[in-house]
Amino acid sequence: MSFTRQLSEMSASELNDAIDDTNFPQAHILSRGRNNSVCSTSSTSGTSSLAERAVPPTTANSEDANLTGNVVDNEEQLQQQQQQQQQQQLVASTTHPRPRLILKTSTSIPENSDGTQPLTPMTPRTSTTPGHENCTFHHDLELDHKPPTREALLPDMARSYRLLLGGLGENPDRQGLIKTPERAAKAMLYFTKGYDQNLEDVLNGAVFDEDHDEMVVVKDIEMFSMCEHHLVPFYGKVSIGYLPCNKILGLSKLARIVEIFSRRLQVQERLTKQIAVAVTQAVQPAGVAVVVEGVHMCMVMRGVQKINSKTVTSTMLGVFRDDPKTREEFLNLVNSK
Repeated sequence: MSFTRQLSEMSASELNDAIDDTNFPQAHILSRGRNNSVCSTSSTSGTSSLAERAVPPTTANSEDANLTGNVVDNEEQLQQQQQQQQQQQLVASTTHPRPRLILKTSTSIPENSDGTQPLTPMTPRTSTTPGHENCTFHHDLELDHKPPTREALLPDMARSYRLLLGGLGENPDRQGLIKTPERAAKAMLYFTKGYDQNLEDVLNGAVFDEDHDEMVVVKDIEMFSMCEHHLVPFYGKVSIGYLPCNKILGLSKLARIVEIFSRRLQVQERLTKQIAVAVTQAVQPAGVAVVVEGVHMCMVMRGVQKINSKTVTSTMLGVFRDDPKTREEFLNLVNSK
């Protein structure tokens, strides 16, 4: 039985006694029984060692014992003491410093190969960790929370595409596919570049005070996105209208807002709502209307394969939802040629 395992079988009181023993002999513990006492200090302390306790007490207690028997017993004890001293000297010269004892509670603490105690593992960060609720990336057991750049993701993504090609039965090493994993990884990063963009950076201060309260419409903004269900494209056009409240937005910023949310894994319904909410946050208008018309390749090139189908979604906020005439005016402008 290993030394570590026998230590784990000791009671707490036995371990405490062993910790207090500065001359704890490892060799004796290896040969001790479960019910034996832990070895003490040297014989000069007035207590016997484990080896002494293992020897049955002398039976020369009878009043009828003769002198010869006492002499024999004394010689045996002297020999045993000499053997003990030789054994202790051998142990002192060959054994390493006393191993550290760890009182086990509910869990065990492993030791390194050199006998030292390992450092406390760093706590993995998750979305529930205070200060990380809005983080989109967490590297477990990392001291500093440093999300990688998009370029740093390319090697792992390229390896994944290479495995995908192999899974399809292709040879990733043939001439036409040697660089395909890397190209596909770069393309996917571009298709999803909206994850690295936010509204504040895109607006870049292009919100202007202007005494204007009539409808502003920018229509037929080209849109390309990726269906999150099948990872195939859907594309189409977006029309945005809003009623300003003394603040207007640079016209190109409406198109850039479309880019933020379309360049992600999306469904068209959510995309439409996100665009409308972003315009509302940008200029706090009296109302916002967004209409998206899209062609989904997951319906065209697979599944039902309806090549002429189009999906139209809309989001109406503020007066566009409450006032039918305002909503009708917007739809007429959008549908006009």
